Amino acid sequence: MSPQRGRPRKNPDELAGWQPPADWSRLVIWISNDERKALKRVALEADTSVAALIRAVANGLMQGVITSEELLSQVRKGVSAMEKIPTIFDRDDDFKVVNRPRRGCEWVFEGQGRATEKLDGTNVRLTIRAGQVVRVEKRRNPSKAQKQQGVVDGWYVEALENAAEDKWIFEAVRGVDTQGWPDGEHSSEALGPHIQGNPLGLTKHLCLPFNLEAPVYESIPRDFHGLKEQLRNLDSLFSPGHLAEGIVFHHPDGRRAKIKRKDFDWSE
Repeated sequence: MSPQRGRPRKNPDELAGWQPPADWSRLVIWISNDERKALKRVALEADTSVAALIRAVANGLMQGVITSEELLSQVRKGVSAMEKIPTIFDRDDDFKVVNRPRRGCEWVFEGQGRATEKLDGTNVRLTIRAGQVVRVEKRRNPSKAQKQQGVVDGWYVEALENAAEDKWIFEAVRGVDTQGWPDGEHSSEALGPHIQGNPLGLTKHLCLPFNLEAPVYESIPRDFHGLKEQLRNLDSLFSPGHLAEGIVFHHPDGRRAKIKRKDFDWSE
């Protein structure tokens, strides 16, 4: 599911002029500091905001993806449509990364794999036949109960062209020429003005296939301080003039790991 993003974050000009849709209502709750941290941690791992996370749960209830019984038993399904890629460093209590490689990401610091620009969109998979898109899917992660049963990796589910929550996914699909794509399944990032706040300032919706067109940084440091300094002002290769959100490292065997500019503590 890919719910419409709410009010813009970290952009005073957009915040000043933003108005909620006419049929929206405001929900205000009081929660403990530990509860807030728990929500923020899940939102960070899903690469989204707490508000979008809560709306995803509400949308899941509305669409029948989550039943009231599952919600009451604290089982979350369909919270994020994006593939969960591990961050290369561990985090501290304030959710910022520290100079300690995350277990399983050692290959990044050994110099293995290529570094590509991390694009802030929605993860989808397109099936191509004879240059035509014949199937569109969106990413879903395992629920808490499924994780307890040993299900670790996410999977793709059907995106529906007539479903409101998939509107911009299909707009992005229509915005890309797939005539030259080989037959098969292509994991891609759906991007554009109505997806994830459009941090790259794009004027149209499109899909970028990871295996064909992911922008590659030829020279990227592989240590904590080097990466922090590099990401401070790293220009986007996909949309020059905008800051890159981060870097995704791709191992030849298919493993991936990431680091984002906002992961670092810039007050230090």
